[in-house]
Amino acid sequence: MIRRAFKIAAYVLTAAFLAMAADMRVEATSMVLPSGGIDISLARGQSALDPGERAEETTERISLILDKVDLEEARKAAGMGDEVSEDEDLMSLVIAQVNTYANIRSLPDENGESLGKLYHNGVGTLIGEENGWYEISSGSVTGYVKADLCVAGEAAIELAKTVSTRIATISTDTLKVRREPDLTAEVLTLMPENEQLEVLQETEDWIQVDTEEGAGWILAEYCVLNREFKEAESKEEEEARLAKEEEERRKAQKAAAKSSKKESSSDIQAPSTTTGSSSELGQAVIDYAMQFVGNPYVYGGTSLTKGADCSGFVMSVYAAFGVSLPHSSAADRKQGYAVDGLANAQPGDLVCYSGHVALYAGDGQIVHAANSRKGIIVSNADYKKVLAVRRIF
Repeated sequence: MIRRAFKIAAYVLTAAFLAMAADMRVEATSMVLPSGGIDISLARGQSALDPGERAEETTERISLILDKVDLEEARKAAGMGDEVSEDEDLMSLVIAQVNTYANIRSLPDENGESLGKLYHNGVGTLIGEENGWYEISSGSVTGYVKADLCVAGEAAIELAKTVSTRIATISTDTLKVRREPDLTAEVLTLMPENEQLEVLQETEDWIQVDTEEGAGWILAEYCVLNREFKEAESKEEEEARLAKEEEERRKAQKAAAKSSKKESSSDIQAPSTTTGSSSELGQAVIDYAMQFVGNPYVYGGTSLTKGADCSGFVMSVYAAFGVSLPHSSAADRKQGYAVDGLANAQPGDLVCYSGHVALYAGDGQIVHAANSRKGIIVSNADYKKVLAVRRIF
């Protein structure tokens, strides 16, 4: 009864605010943002909200309260106590600590058939232990790895947090990132649906994430959280991956060879080469990209001269070589094929960060459309945590 009365009061309050906004002829616009570098912010210290915004903020507050009540009621009905902590989940993991990889075998014996590979820092779920071997499940592979090549139990908890990345995937059209975990706090930037951001810390209702505008807070109910681990690869999956990578490399090189794209502006030089080895093509990408340093950053833009955001810049540079990439920093993390960290990067590789993407320029540097304050610049590649390095050619 109390719950019902509370709900009715909450909805009446929301309706009142919305009616007030309508009476004052305030119009709300739904924005759908393309993925990429985004820089939409309010002046520091701005706190006044128009009636439409007040109604929106009130609705968000009420939604949070109702969700809390629903969760508490559901837990009481189920007779549940505290939730199982993440640490308890992580303790069930097995993490490989090897130079390259550990074989996953069909039997707890060196003579067992190799079913797949668990690479360094790769993670599996512990099923059981037998004669110095762990039975694990990882990705599509279930089998045995030598226990002395792995870390498990209590020792796996902190290591699991180190070798994984906690990711928040935006689940609504446009999500406000605020400077503080408060609905009245200044909006730092906006994030589009399906953008993926690294999680810095979590509270019950708010998630702090890393953006190109700095650390900010998003409402937990508007994102999906997961922890990304490196999983095992079966023999069949490895063969398929290698074949696909070779095909993607061949297609990209063929596209570059066929490309005759020219910029209309006479002061822009066309790509210096569209043929050659992977490293030669990658260097040509950087030589071409460097001439746009100093040009502006424009949210949603793809023009190398008039302005582009981070993924728009990467997309347009590669388009000059006949290669089609998505206008999305999250999607860029799946393009081409994986490179094992900055130490193995070569010019032209995509360097992916939380909500951002850049081109590796060599010598530990990147060229990228940073933000509206800096435009297209050259920076140190390790200026913040790298989530992935991907090679196109």
